[in-house]
Amino acid sequence: MAKHKNAAHAGHPSPDPATGNGARPKPRMRNKQYRRELRLLHGELVAMQEWVRSTGAKVCVVFEGRDTAGKGGTIKAITERVSPRVFRVVALPAPTPRERSQMYLQRYVPHLPGAGDVVIFDRSWYNRAGVERVMGFCTEAQTEEFLHATPDVERAIVDSGVILLKYWLEVSADEQTRRLQSRIDDPRKMWKLSDLDLKSYSRWYEYSRCRDEMFRATDTPWAPWYVARTDDKKRGRLNIINHLLGSVPYEPLPRRPVTLPKRQKADGYAEPAVPPHYIPAPY
Repeated sequence: MAKHKNAAHAGHPSPDPATGNGARPKPRMRNKQYRRELRLLHGELVAMQEWVRSTGAKVCVVFEGRDTAGKGGTIKAITERVSPRVFRVVALPAPTPRERSQMYLQRYVPHLPGAGDVVIFDRSWYNRAGVERVMGFCTEAQTEEFLHATPDVERAIVDSGVILLKYWLEVSADEQTRRLQSRIDDPRKMWKLSDLDLKSYSRWYEYSRCRDEMFRATDTPWAPWYVARTDDKKRGRLNIINHLLGSVPYEPLPRRPVTLPKRQKADGYAEPAVPPHYIPAPY
């Protein structure tokens, strides 16, 4: 099995917002190369899954980022070939009136991983530092309280044995415009476009300021932020999966030999003369 390429962790936003590393941007990755590389990484994700399951490790992955940055596609790429019994995706809806009366982080705690779990948050408690703050769904005092409390909460999560990884997906303003326009023009993507997306689009720099303040308050040695450039979705997904694999200290387990057993004899069984109601087969 091919080993992933991750050698180092880049934990902060890059100095060049156009490329992510100060170099000239690479050409967009072709689909054939992407599928080849993703196949290798999928094999490693399965190896990680078996290690997590056998050792009782606990992994929590948080995905945040700008609208259209590719969180959903990245999560689908991660979970495409693994077991949903181990890799569990959490995407909470808007809080109920009862949940709004609780301590803010309370509704997220029951979804944290137990032994043998990999939990992926498609947006998380960081809603309070981003969309809720920008769109006026919470007060400034509530945001400040959140930013003050979160590092200690995450320290407690990590101290309980959870491997906590926080990814921020960053997309350029021009690419975000292109992707939102494609949602408007393509009827297959209209469901991805909400009224909130349209309101958020006009507040690019307000989101930038909130993001920067969130990084300053919650980028800690025990729970750092990792930033991924995703103008090229394919490269972004591969880089994130590669980094995830390099951040979990898994070791591939030996594969047990498997031999298919012999099938039983028909013992007089015959297919029924009148078949069930098969679906039409136009393809």
